[in-house]
Amino acid sequence: MENDNIAVGLDIGTTKIVAMIGKTNEYGKMEILGIGKSKSLGVHRGVVNNITQTIQSIQQAVQDAETSSGIKIQDVVVGIAGQHIRSLQHSDYITRGNSDEVIDEEDIDRLCNQVHKLVMLPGEEILHVLPQDFKVDGQAEVKEPIGMYGGRLEANFHVVVGQVSSIRNVGRCIKSAGLELSAITLEPLASAQAVLSQEEKEAGVALIDIGGGTSDLAIFKDGIIRHTAVIPFGGNVITDDIKEGCSIIEKQAELLKIKFGSAWPGENKDNEIVSIPGLRGREPKEITLKNLSKIIHARVVEIIEQIYLEIKNYGHEEQKKKLIAGIVLTGGGAQLQHLKQLVEYITGMDTRIGYPNEHLAGDSDSETTSPLYATAVGLVLNSLQNNEKFSSAKGYDAGEENAVIAEENEVVTDNEITDEEPKERKRFFDKWAEKFKEFLDNAE
Repeated sequence: MENDNIAVGLDIGTTKIVAMIGKTNEYGKMEILGIGKSKSLGVHRGVVNNITQTIQSIQQAVQDAETSSGIKIQDVVVGIAGQHIRSLQHSDYITRGNSDEVIDEEDIDRLCNQVHKLVMLPGEEILHVLPQDFKVDGQAEVKEPIGMYGGRLEANFHVVVGQVSSIRNVGRCIKSAGLELSAITLEPLASAQAVLSQEEKEAGVALIDIGGGTSDLAIFKDGIIRHTAVIPFGGNVITDDIKEGCSIIEKQAELLKIKFGSAWPGENKDNEIVSIPGLRGREPKEITLKNLSKIIHARVVEIIEQIYLEIKNYGHEEQKKKLIAGIVLTGGGAQLQHLKQLVEYITGMDTRIGYPNEHLAGDSDSETTSPLYATAVGLVLNSLQNNEKFSSAKGYDAGEENAVIAEENEVVTDNEITDEEPKERKRFFDKWAEKFKEFLDNAE
């Protein structure tokens, strides 16, 4: 993959693994070059529990993506989720030696690195340190401190923490599948990038990504990520309930859910019946759609209530923290009929289904704009944006246009923000990736 503006996202889910190859087109939108999908065996609730099967599934998805695009995949950006992810709020400060100099990148780096040294529970590691707002010498609510004078720089952070062993297992699978790991991103953050508009992030919005094994939540307000959570339930528990409640096999339960399932029992008439073929010459089973919907409804209500609890924990009920744009549902589970109505009914918040077409080129295949692929699209986007930032910050040989960007950046060094922002991102991710690679090599 010599081309700098091509990126590959690998979404390792509980039900499916998706490898997606994308590049930026001349209008700055993302074009999908190839996509590969395989059934995910060996992942439970977002956590790898069978390395061999996961490696095979990854290889299958990558191979499909390579075949459909004709591009050889070498490195991937991976999404991480799972029930071991938790997040916390933390505030920290540094005292600057010389308050006559303006605050620069290095000060922010120093502050972020200090947060990275936080003592975690045994077996946990910090995944993301996301600054929320800064304080300079007691002046609060500073969005961008670079270029300001001040002796004490303080910030509130949103820290995302995950289990070392789970992360290591994901890294192990990727390495064994013959791929390089270029970065790791929290899946709800990736989905948010693919589905949400800037206005929604400003107004305040909760993104709920309902996957097979987990439901991920990301809350934005004033354009900044405020809260993340991973709830260990998803579409699979609904399928399990149907399987148990109707005494049928999993494959039939999954089909029933997709074809006839609804989250709102009142929609079905009493006489609507589906007949399911019996196993090996047994009598076919008859199931009323009303009963099917009741089973689904009970479980979906439980999932939504748990997510709503997280939204309340963030403080949605305070006037200042109100999420004006409401809720956006995405992920495979968002395709369940009448789910939007049920979520609005339970939470009283405006709800829409999120399709990952916010940044996609206009002629994208309708299949790839399905909520199923939100995370994969977000991972590719994330990687492309970081690539662009790196190349513009460092003036890579990514064609002349990037060199031009780099030159422009050099011209405006007085206005430090334009020049510095990309570097910090690069450095932060670099450090993370290097640390992570070391960490994997030591694990061998």
